[in-house]
Formats: sequence, C-alpha cells, structure tokens
Amino acid sequence: MTKRRYKFTCPLSLQQRRLMRTSSLRRSTFLTAATVISLCSPRVLAFGNAGAFVKSCFGRVSTRSKTQMAASLSPAEVTEAYTDLVSRLRRSSHLEGIGGLLGWDQQTMMPQGAEEARAKQQAALAAVIHEAKTDPAVGELLKKLKPHSSSLPPFDAANLRIASERFDQTSRMSSALAARQAELESRAYGAWTRARAESDWGAFAPTLAEVFEMQREICSTTKPDMPVYDAAIDMFDPKMTAPRIKEIFDQVKAELAPLISSIAAKVEADPSLHEVPAPLQGGPEWDTKKQDELCREIASAIGFDFEKGRMDVSVHPFTGGSHTTDVRITTRYSEGNWVEGVAGTIHECGHAMYEQGRPAEQGDLPVSEALGMASHESQSLLWERMVGQSLPFWKWATPIVHKYFPHTKSCTPEDFYRAVNHVRPSLIRVDADEVTYPLHVILRFELEKGVLDGELSVDELPALWDQRMKDYLGVVPPSAKEGVLQDVHWPSGAIGYFPSYTLGAMMANQIYQAAKDNIEDLEDKISKGQFTELKEWLNVNIHSQGSLHQSADDLLLAATGKRLDPKLFSDYLKGKYCEIYRLTL
Repeated sequence: MTKRRYKFTCPLSLQQRRLMRTSSLRRSTFLTAATVISLCSPRVLAFGNAGAFVKSCFGRVSTRSKTQMAASLSPAEVTEAYTDLVSRLRRSSHLEGIGGLLGWDQQTMMPQGAEEARAKQQAALAAVIHEAKTDPAVGELLKKLKPHSSSLPPFDAANLRIASERFDQTSRMSSALAARQAELESRAYGAWTRARAESDWGAFAPTLAEVFEMQREICSTTKPDMPVYDAAIDMFDPKMTAPRIKEIFDQVKAELAPLISSIAAKVEADPSLHEVPAPLQGGPEWDTKKQDELCREIASAIGFDFEKGRMDVSVHPFTGGSHTTDVRITTRYSEGNWVEGVAGTIHECGHAMYEQGRPAEQGDLPVSEALGMASHESQSLLWERMVGQSLPFWKWATPIVHKYFPHTKSCTPEDFYRAVNHVRPSLIRVDADEVTYPLHVILRFELEKGVLDGELSVDELPALWDQRMKDYLGVVPPSAKEGVLQDVHWPSGAIGYFPSYTLGAMMANQIYQAAKDNIEDLEDKISKGQFTELKEWLNVNIHSQGSLHQSADDLLLAATGKRLDPKLFSDYLKGKYCEIYRLTL
C-alpha cells in the first residue's frame, strides 16, 4: 500500500510568512509558490498608496538626531523605546495575518475566477508589509536599543536581536533585486511546470541556471558575511551551516545504507512481509466522509484545539491561518489510500499545535514565532511518525477505525502498525518511507550545494541525480519527470530548504525520546489515548520557547540536554525496523 508523505506541498506554503528571513515580501502569507510569485511581482514595488497607508498605521519617523539616539538611555527611556518598537512589530504581524487568511482562502474556498483579483490584493498588501518592515523609524529604534540589549529580559532581548537581523537583511534587498527575483521565479515556475509535464529537462535547464545565479546574488547581498550556501540554509533554519549538515548527513548515510539493503534482501526472500490484509488495501468501503469523521476524532484526541482552529480539505494539505488563535489545517482523503488522510491529518496537527502553543505573552512578536523549518517539521513528524506510526497509537486507534469502518474488524493493531511501516525504495521523495526518505534529502543537499557553490553545473544535474539514486537507493528514474524535475523547490528559489526535512525528522526522534524520559509510562498512556501529558510537555519545552534560542541545536540542548545527535536517529530506525523485518544487524 502506497503511503503519501506530507513533507512539502510548495516551498512557500507552510509557515513561510514567519520563517523566511531574507525578504519580507516572501514572508507574508501561507501560499502556493505561484501565488507568492505573483505577490512578489514588480507591481508590488509600484503600489502607490503604500507609503501613505504605512505612515497612517505606523506614525512618523522620530526627528531626534542620530547622536541623541545613540546616547545612553535611562531605564524609563529604554522601556519607552522598546514599547514603541513592539507596537510597530505587532502591527506588521497583524498585516501578515491578513495575508495568511488570503492565502488559506485561495487554497480552500476562493472561486477560480478570482485569481487575478486576489493576486492584486496580495501584491498591494505585500507592498504595505514591505514598507512597514523597512520603515526608517524601526531602524532608528533598533539602533537606539542595541546598546541596552543585555539589560533586557531574555525574550525582549531575543525580540531585539531577531528584529535587527531581519531589518538589516530586508534593507539590503533592493527593490530592483526583489523585482528581478519575482520576475525570474514566476518565469521559472511556469517553465518547470511545462518541462515536468513533458519530462523535458533541456527546456528547463537554462532557466534553472538563472535561478541558481539569482540565489547566489541574493545570498551574497543579504548575508555578505556568510558562505553562500550557509546563507541559503539560514533563510529556513537560522544558524545552521553546510559543514554541520554534512557532518550529520554523512553519519546517517553510513548507518542507513546497510539497513536498507538488509530489508530489501529480507523482503525478496519473504515477500509476505509486505502483505497487507485485504480490508486495509483501500477501496469503496473507505468512504471519504467517514474518513473525515475519523480524522476529526483523532485530531481532537491528540490535542488540536478546534476552538482556535479549523480543518478543511484541499488538493495539497497545508497549515495556515492568521494567528495562534486562528490556525487552519487542511488534509485530503482517498478511497484507494486511507493512510493518506490519517497521516496527513496527524502531520498537519503537529504543525498546528506548534502554532497554537507559541508564547501568548509574546504574541505577534518575532520571538514568539517558530524557530525554523526543521523545528516545525520536528513537531509534525513527532506526531506523524513517533506517535502515529507507533504500535501504542494503533492499540488505541484500531477500535476507533473499526467503529467507522466495520469491514476492518478482523484487523488487529499489529496489522495496522505493519501496514503503515513498510520500507520500499521509491523514485519519488514525497512517497518515501521514513528509512529511505533521508537519502532523497541527502542527494538533493549534495547537488544543490555543489551548484550554488560553483563546483557543479546545472547541466550535470540529471546524470548525477540518476547515478546517486542508483548508488543510494538502488533505483534509477526512467525519466526526468520522475527524477531531477520532480520537485518544485529549485524552480521556486527554495534552495537550502531540503535539509530541513531530515533535520526535522532527527529532531522529532530526539525530542520524543526526551519526552519518554520525562513522562512516566508515556507509551502506555498513548495506547490508552492519553495524549495530554505529551502535548503539555511539548508546549513547555518546544512551543512556548518560540525563537528564544538562536538555533535548533540550542533548542535541543535546552529541551533534551544535547545538540542534534544523528546516532539517536539511526539507532531508532534500526531498532524499529529490525524488529518489524526480523533482522539482526
């Protein structure tokens, strides 16, 4: 049975307004790539009334001289300046919330004929947000407060640090460069769509070369003190670097290769290991309305707050909304693949509970935001994999599935558990299981880093892709559509994003193990449907921390006692799948 994995719908569709660090034009909504491209079009830069609107919302720039600004401030003056800064930052966040609603509506409710009008609305809003974020008054307040950051409480100091970094980076991104980027990404997305449909790599390669060159320019301009690929990664995962990722990925690759080979040999010798009971194979008995009722019950049980969120259906599952009190998730259902709805719902609930659990007292401020994409993926994958693909979970969930789908009553928790945990090398990343998935990511990391650093050319990508798929997974794409053209990330400019998926999976395992160490009989409680203690532990140790810590390693050190440890991840996978496949390594 094929399992749909919810790793990525589009590079700019998930928590992106909070997590993109380079251009505020690209942080304003939860949108599809095509929509954000239109949002960032040159029309944004010519939105005539943006300045007047921003001044009415944000006030005038202070007339105090720079010398006065830089002078030492009294505690009362620091408080006054910080309060002013917070007010401006919160207003920017409120405007971004409007963008979040526009993006959610576009993917769920908006009539198709409204696309052009919605693009204009989003462009107008993006212009307002961009001008607000580069308002000189914000820059003056940041400069004024910087000498006093050490005297501020930790969350306030983090707000100042993050706001300063973003202001500097956004200010370096000229209007002309933003316009060129928007135009290229719009053109590249269209070229990729056509080339993928025809499996025509040659038609897309010249445009992709332009995208990589543009990203080099953007990284060098906005983060001139960083190596270019580190700057690309930093857009998605602050303070993560290519050498650190390589160190982690090299260990994982060495550990997973023999495990994957051993599983393949075992299944070849005993194909019954991949047999799925007939009731679980999908079919018309899996009514999608009943699936929706099942998934809503699961979502509520694990902790998604329907009083501060909602759940709908969309073509591509995603998490969006406007605020921690308005978090909106979508999933999708298929009669032929019931796992798709359950896995997608749990995955998006993990993202949503992170959003709902962010620090309320720091609401609408940078420090309240999720730390990065790997941290966000850690929460969705913790619930999807560590909980939703565990035997204790299916001991609880099996009777619930029986209630909605009586034809499955002959199936045991062990049947469900094995059905959702098959390992089978695949050509397509989003269909990959948790054992082979990291190698899909590692391949992309190696190739995009090589091109961005100038060590590889775009023309070399197809051959290198096919060879490494054969080396790492033992499969070779029959066409570019199933190989180098399968992902939307590169044409959309999301270079440096791929590592977040596997880093997030590793974080999920490490965080879950720490939760087990701190919550007595956690898995016994999960088997009884008692998820509250786990959710509360995550609220305290992950969600409520927001962006207080500067990196994922720092967050893990505080929550688990150690930086990201790839051995914990490989040990988890070997332990779980050696038991399922009756292996001895």
